[in-house]
Amino acid sequence: MKTTVDARGQVCPKPVMMTKAALDAEADSVEVLVDNTISASNVRRFLENAGWQTEKKGTAPRIIITARRGKSAEPKNEGASARTALADESLLIATATLGGSDKALGEVLMKAFLGTIAQRSEPPRTVALMNEAVTLTLEEHSTCESLKSLQDRGVRLLVCGTCTNHFGITERVSVGTISNMFEITEALFAAAKRLSIG
Repeated sequence: MKTTVDARGQVCPKPVMMTKAALDAEADSVEVLVDNTISASNVRRFLENAGWQTEKKGTAPRIIITARRGKSAEPKNEGASARTALADESLLIATATLGGSDKALGEVLMKAFLGTIAQRSEPPRTVALMNEAVTLTLEEHSTCESLKSLQDRGVRLLVCGTCTNHFGITERVSVGTISNMFEITEALFAAAKRLSIG
């Protein structure tokens, strides 16, 4: 059974959730229509992580992702080549600084915090960045090197696409995977321990 999902005009994470509903209904093949590249990337990654074979056609505002059941796939991870042991923990960061109203001090503390996490013998399995924390991924930010170090060690680094769009920095994100609320929520709650900042 082939199912068509028209997710054009839908806000994150609705395109992924509509696609998941089609898979839950046991479709054999799926065609998903989206109107932007972030939604296309999110839907395609969701399908491939679920073991489906995908193909993308078209450009915004009409992008078509076709998918059919395939061999089970390993979830993708930017740091897959790393050999670091990862703790069964997740970390959600929703602010670019740590602490109170002193922004300069808050930036120093955030840099030290992420740098310390990057040096842990077992860093968290997932780090999710939302709201203004997505700016930490910019090449010029003092925390970027620590985030790259975490990613290189195998940490799954998820960056909220709605947030990067809001701040107008999507094309400048230099580390992590542009993600969506569904994927971030699933990753956070899959961990035995969760920490939230901001």
